[in-house]
Amino acid sequence: QVQLVESGGGLVQAGGSLRLSCAVSGSIFSINDMGWYRQAPGKQRELVAAISSGAATNYVDSVKGRFTISGDNAKKTMYLQMNSLKPEETAVYYCNTSIKATPLRGFYDYWGQGTQVTVSS
Repeated sequence: QVQLVESGGGLVQAGGSLRLSCAVSGSIFSINDMGWYRQAPGKQRELVAAISSGAATNYVDSVKGRFTISGDNAKKTMYLQMNSLKPEETAVYYCNTSIKATPLRGFYDYWGQGTQVTVSS
């Protein structure tokens, strides 16, 4: 059974930094693109950053230059380094990916449980 587990959230002052991790475990034959999403209270979930299986990265404009997404294939872990955080970035952050568990199965979408990031002003 595939699981995504996020960690690294917490409370930080405006201008501070946090590093989120997303560990993938279970039966994995192939991992597709991975991404970090966030959802603030009363708002829709939005894609913050994504990394392709070929390590190409993409960011929402508001975080460019401040956030860095990366992956460690050996550890099956994805990271999101967040610098210069702003109060409006307070949200639950989720990792997401699609995984093929065996060669005969298709890709299925998986989400982590989310980790709270709170940025105080």
